[in-house]
Amino acid sequence: MLTQTYKNILVGIDGSDQGNLAFEQAVEVARRNNGRVIVVHVIENQVYTMMGYSSLNDNLLDQETETAKELLADCETYAKSVDFTQVETVVTYGSAKDVMCNDLPKKYQIDLIMVGQSGLNAVERFMIGSVSSYIIRNAPCDVLIVRPDKKKK
Repeated sequence: MLTQTYKNILVGIDGSDQGNLAFEQAVEVARRNNGRVIVVHVIENQVYTMMGYSSLNDNLLDQETETAKELLADCETYAKSVDFTQVETVVTYGSAKDVMCNDLPKKYQIDLIMVGQSGLNAVERFMIGSVSSYIIRNAPCDVLIVRPDKKKK
């Protein structure tokens, strides 16, 4: 019998349906375990530093940060709508792979990472790599992949 309880659940959102679904599922898992959800949006900052235009970079970074805050505010609104209050939001900068597998699990004593199933096709995965697949292989804790609903008609 599985008796594992998950108290600190990490979920990354990026504005995709998969990320949103993972967050909604994380709320339910946390509710059943009297746990909390740490929801994070990672801004990949190496893209901006490679461009070399500092004033343009600051503008883009500000825009990305605003978008991230809106996405996280939407998560908090959803959580409230289902009477769940144990949500902590994080906007951070860096490599999503490192942040999700190393930095945040240590900082928040994460015992479960929930990720949406990647929407990437094989070529995209080869070119840029899937954050989800990296997390599955390298996470220091359990990982749950949230698959889109295959509702029967």
